[in-house]
Amino acid sequence: MSSSSRFPACYVHLPDYTEGRSATFYLAAEEYIARALPEDNYLFSWQLNPTVVMGRNQVAHAEIDLDFCRREGIDIVRRKSGGGAIFADQRNIMWSLITGEGAVEPLFADYAQTVAAALTALSVPAGVSGRNDIVLSGGGKVCGNAFYHLTDRNIVHGTMLYDTNARLMQGALHPDTSKLESKGVKSVRSRVSLLKDFLPFGVDELRRRLVDLLCDRSIQLGDDDVKEIEEIEKPYHDSDYLFGSSAHSDAAFEGRIEGCGTLALHFRLRGSVVEDVRLTGDFFELANAAETFRSAFVGKAFTKDSLAESVKANQPQRSIRNLSEVDLLKLLEV
Repeated sequence: MSSSSRFPACYVHLPDYTEGRSATFYLAAEEYIARALPEDNYLFSWQLNPTVVMGRNQVAHAEIDLDFCRREGIDIVRRKSGGGAIFADQRNIMWSLITGEGAVEPLFADYAQTVAAALTALSVPAGVSGRNDIVLSGGGKVCGNAFYHLTDRNIVHGTMLYDTNARLMQGALHPDTSKLESKGVKSVRSRVSLLKDFLPFGVDELRRRLVDLLCDRSIQLGDDDVKEIEEIEKPYHDSDYLFGSSAHSDAAFEGRIEGCGTLALHFRLRGSVVEDVRLTGDFFELANAAETFRSAFVGKAFTKDSLAESVKANQPQRSIRNLSEVDLLKLLEV
């Protein structure tokens, strides 16, 4: 490795009781380390219960099956770095590197190349792709990486795929977007490989060995540090940050309903939240349909389950002559 490498780094030990917390805690820990600790190159690792982590500029429902995640208890969070959505669980290792300021591209490459070299030292035939992802020779991706910049600090983080629950990953990251043209950043789906197929030991031992290869000193955070991290974490849970977005998009549902006429529902979306609803068609109103439908759907998540729940709870179809609940749900494809 080059003389300008950020490795070996200083490993950051978090208190044992923080193991297994939400991804938001560890993302906040990156920020805390960047803000509070003396300038150095810090590395720490973490593991998650089933979670989808979105990139900064992504629209949630265009990347994730939100209803599937809710049914399966999969956590959904948004990070502050760019790139695509990833699924992680306890069979993955998440890595965070926090450095001083400097050009991001050399840092990004140094991180990927050093981690690939560490895997190679463990007899895994790893290399680096053009996107600074870590890939196997002749195989798929085993570590996707992203980065972002804070004042006087850079943060690189990666998801290392030792193994995973393929059913949950497949279900969480494959939404039905046939009705939506989204302006958000789409994930780049790549063929993946599993490190477990190349190693004679488990994920915990892999994590320990990589720390030994990548770090030569350490620091221990305490209870006061955790309290500061928890304060930084709070905005990550804000629903507008998580599901709202500056990106606007539209979805339309339309059809002809016997006895009712033609009806089209035009949804204006901000991120994955319904911002407005407009009706067109040759139907007859029994009440102010436009206001009734806005009241039923505005502010709700744009998912099949959420739309169906809004119909059942608010019965907006009653404002239109001969429109039944069944007809409306069929129009909405839910």
